[in-house]
Amino acid sequence: MGADDKIKAATEKGTGKVKESVGHVSDDEKLVAEGKADQAKGHLRDAAENIKDAFKK
Repeated sequence: MGADDKIKAATEKGTGKVKESVGHVSDDEKLVAEGKADQAKGHLRDAAENIKDAFKK
């Protein structure tokens, strides 16, 4: 996994977690959903890069 991809995945997961937390505190279900979606994108990015890395070996 490239450093850029690691950073993007971590950023998406971190941003998503913050959005989800703020959504819970402010009782904003849309923000909670956006946060969960951002986290899912980060996890998918990690998984895709792990698969690429597996085929490189």
